[in-house]
Amino acid sequence: MRPDQTPSGSRRSDPVARLLGGSALAVAIIGCVFAMTASSPAAPDRDAGPTAVAAARRTAKRRASKRRAPALPGASTRPRPLGILRLDRSKRFPASVIPKIASARAADRLGGATRDALTLGCAATTVDLGTWCLDASTQPIPPEDAGKDDFFYATKTCIDAGGYLPSAAQLIGAADRVKLASTIDDDVVTASVDEDRSDGYKDQREMSSTLFTTIAGASAAGSEGVSAGSKGNPLAGEPDPQVRPADPRPATVQYMTVYDNRNRGGFAGGKPINTPERFRCAYDKAQGAARAEE
Repeated sequence: MRPDQTPSGSRRSDPVARLLGGSALAVAIIGCVFAMTASSPAAPDRDAGPTAVAAARRTAKRRASKRRAPALPGASTRPRPLGILRLDRSKRFPASVIPKIASARAADRLGGATRDALTLGCAATTVDLGTWCLDASTQPIPPEDAGKDDFFYATKTCIDAGGYLPSAAQLIGAADRVKLASTIDDDVVTASVDEDRSDGYKDQREMSSTLFTTIAGASAAGSEGVSAGSKGNPLAGEPDPQVRPADPRPATVQYMTVYDNRNRGGFAGGKPINTPERFRCAYDKAQGAARAEE
């Protein structure tokens, strides 16, 4: 018979083994209790004061909010992530929040040009008169061209500048917005008046592109003449025309002059097309780059 067996043959329990087994069970139970306590919000001590209780509750709320999913933003007129976009009073989305697609962004520029570069306007030295522009002052005449500024000179100068010589109607219509040449008793604020008395003190007027003749007949409007060697039509029985000199600058053709007339505009008489006179140019509106060049 072995020492750990009873006379009846059964095994006796070892007291040391039973003690170790009970201790292990106790340790396991205590560890489980501590783990459950650490993972849950700490309950405020009933014996603690109001401040400690409030602090414990705030700590518990913070821990709970961290575990809770983030709240979605409310409705707004400004776009926000995961938010709801509110309509305006017209039941429409604000234009500022609608994204612009690539084709629309490209439509804002044409060939790389900006909207300002494509906008029609007038040069800085001119006055904007709606659909056209007019020089703010008369054209300066270089010293070498003094006395040459007749009708032909004026028309070519305006063409070279990208414009044209304005008509009498255009000048009169612009009298209340442009300082046209005028009499010495006109208002210097609204009209161009002779103020330099060193070279005389006289009334002033401006050239226009409006022409008229002082006599009747076709010859009053000038003539290209008949060149030598011209022949008549033999089939029609025409005789050879007589040679005649040309008359491309007839004194009978005159241009109308205009003056400010206290912003009302007025006719100031005619002058032969060979006679010099001050003038200004008119222009069609141009795009941004062209305005700068002018």
